[in-house]
Amino acid sequence: MGRYFGTDGVRGLANVDVTAELALDLSVAAAHVLGDAGAFSGHRPRAVVGRDPRASGEFLSAAVVAGLASAGVDVSDVGVLPTPGIAHVVAATGADLGVVLSASHNPVPDNGIKFFARGGHKLPDEVEDAIEGRLREPWARPTGAGVGRVTADAGAGARYVDHLLATLPHRLDGLRVVVDCAHGAAWSVGPEALRRAGADVVVMGAEPDGLNTNDGVGSTHLEPLQRAVVEHRADAGIAFDGDADRCLAVDAAGRVVDGDQIMGVLALALAERGQLPGSVLVATVMSNLGLLLAMRAAGVEVLQTAVGDRYVLEAMREGGYALGGEQSGHVVMLEHQTTGDGVLTALHLLARVAEVGRPLAEVASVVQRLPQVLVNVPRVDKSRASSDEHVSAAVAAASAELGETGRVLLRPSGTEPLVRVMVEAGDEAQARAVADRLAGVVGERLAL
Repeated sequence: MGRYFGTDGVRGLANVDVTAELALDLSVAAAHVLGDAGAFSGHRPRAVVGRDPRASGEFLSAAVVAGLASAGVDVSDVGVLPTPGIAHVVAATGADLGVVLSASHNPVPDNGIKFFARGGHKLPDEVEDAIEGRLREPWARPTGAGVGRVTADAGAGARYVDHLLATLPHRLDGLRVVVDCAHGAAWSVGPEALRRAGADVVVMGAEPDGLNTNDGVGSTHLEPLQRAVVEHRADAGIAFDGDADRCLAVDAAGRVVDGDQIMGVLALALAERGQLPGSVLVATVMSNLGLLLAMRAAGVEVLQTAVGDRYVLEAMREGGYALGGEQSGHVVMLEHQTTGDGVLTALHLLARVAEVGRPLAEVASVVQRLPQVLVNVPRVDKSRASSDEHVSAAVAAASAELGETGRVLLRPSGTEPLVRVMVEAGDEAQARAVADRLAGVVGERLAL
């Protein structure tokens, strides 16, 4: 697999790329790296391990537990729980380490391994590099009382729901909500949290069998939810992905409410309550210009980062900001959670709808999304995307043509010889025309 850690842990085809042997070895190496760094000083080390429902998570979590315990770490196994729920348990219990087995929105054959440090925060890049560097090294194995002990924590889900409900500014009484759990990790805690918050809940995608996670349901397949919301005459629909670290919404007419609109709604709600530090929302460069324009009109600054939730989190923690996220529905509310949390996001979005007493469509209309066209230009020298004079001139000309109601962005792929041309404009025809024209220039000038 080359370097094991990517932007969100280790991920690949389960039992081929992500094997039981790798899971065990990574866990042992993580224990050694953290131990040598002093993370376990003065106490017996403790870890929390959990997973989403996909079948491969059963043997992978067993391997992780075995690796940690063999390295002298006591393990609390929380079973199936959303990724943010596991992060919360790590923080709430003072554990030294958390491990999640999940491939998030990927199809069932994939799986992944993600580590959290004490406090429920993702490991820094340098710690992940150190873990890779110590894979399969010789080591002195503890014996007797030195080996780790393993216990099951059946109450973790209930405590996580209690935490979510304690953050709510307003109950959801009077709202009918359809929730699609993607046959994933939120299949139980998602509907429970919404019901306890007062909503009338219609549940779908909540029968995980180990092989159906994300299969035609959830945030990557919104059509069933859109139909169900209309059929049940619901006020809103909520869709989680496999590990419930993100969510998207659907209004009463079945129209999608994306992450940009959700962030806009939450930002204005927090600003109104004086809970948006610096009047700043953190988003990536891929957020729709409509979000930037809406926030500017409301006096909220949008701080943009590179694409990826880790960059959003990094900017939030450095600046002391409370809200950030991505268009995909990965939203971080740092006052309440250390990572993106789909169930938390859904609760706060619906709480705003209940609080103002207006339909979701009207509440979300604060962000008017501009048409956005994305064209991938393959087989190009992506390293010259920002330095070629002709490309730069074409981008400048397009930006001038679009003015303040449009935007151009060139993004080199991180893994392929490809450049992504993204254009937003007042109407789709103009966005398409400008994107195609720029893509032609990029393809001609940067061809390999």
